[in-house]
Amino acid sequence: MVEDVVVVGAGVYGAAVSAELARRGARVTVVDASAPAGGTSGATFSWTNSCGKQPRAYHDLSVASMEAHQKLARDVPGSDWYHEGGNLEWGGDDDAGERLRRKVATVSGYGYEARWLTRAQALRLEPDMNPAGLPADEIAYFPAEGWIEPTRLIAHLLSTVDGERIWHDAVTGIDVSGGLVRSVRLASGRRLPADAVVDCAGPRADHIAGLAGLDLPMRNTRGVLVYTSPVAVSTSRVVHAPHVHLRPDGAGRLLLHTHDIDGAARVSDTGEISVDQTAVETLMEAGRALYPGLRAASVESVRVGERPIPGDGLPVLGRAPGLPNFHFAVSHSGATLSVYAGALVAAEVLGEDRAGELAAFRFERF
Repeated sequence: MVEDVVVVGAGVYGAAVSAELARRGARVTVVDASAPAGGTSGATFSWTNSCGKQPRAYHDLSVASMEAHQKLARDVPGSDWYHEGGNLEWGGDDDAGERLRRKVATVSGYGYEARWLTRAQALRLEPDMNPAGLPADEIAYFPAEGWIEPTRLIAHLLSTVDGERIWHDAVTGIDVSGGLVRSVRLASGRRLPADAVVDCAGPRADHIAGLAGLDLPMRNTRGVLVYTSPVAVSTSRVVHAPHVHLRPDGAGRLLLHTHDIDGAARVSDTGEISVDQTAVETLMEAGRALYPGLRAASVESVRVGERPIPGDGLPVLGRAPGLPNFHFAVSHSGATLSVYAGALVAAEVLGEDRAGELAAFRFERF
């Protein structure tokens, strides 16, 4: 019988798994080498979506996860971390336009809501955009999409866990005997007995798995995010324009990103990460071209996060074969998936059969 569960990692996955385990009556210990939201969850675009995710099982998991966010936000009085404003997207050239048309056709075929808007219709949603920055038509609108504020979500989820929380104490060993995990060892010298362990360590999930004798292939990437100072610009949804992706980030700030700026992150010989300032200014100029009101904004901060991406790009969820009380909750798009997928993993930790939902995401596919 599973009673004591150690959850490694206090990001969105670790918090979601811990909350569901606690709700089901398990004794939970949450461990993090840093602090809650101190890793990837504190530096993420956190766009909730299933916009073009393949294969179909991944799309369906993401849709169910979006619905779980909606339900949680409805059920918790005063919830303030979930924002369902929709997502606008358009292509910058013929190739990008054709890719977008294919994406809209595919997700519409799945029953996922997607609409085509004209420039005038898009401006009614986002009136502060520069009309010259928009095409006349073929602007895709995905109304069920949005974003979360991960730190606020994590704080709520962890507040529901009546268990021990251990921060700034890295996992250094996992004791295995008789085909089962028996305990978790920490840098402080503590040893935590465990009936089960859940690996929610994000970019370091492969390291934690390795301590248990498991080989989890990962191909992590860096993501660069630019946060503006507060500015009087009206925007209420996610926007994917050709040269800038952005969304609100609270207190009048905007969060900017593109895939191009991710390549501007550099790591020195001493391990310090920096971002080329020319790339930051190029992104800000793209934002100002789309939202002229951003000319009044400055760069408040630049954050670099490490995206945890399993080897084939798909989530790794549920128990490990050969070590049945060691479980995974690791993926890219954790902001979307965490609440729903975390609950599935927690249910399986405590003995429920979740084979149907998790079959496509098992560790053994590697």
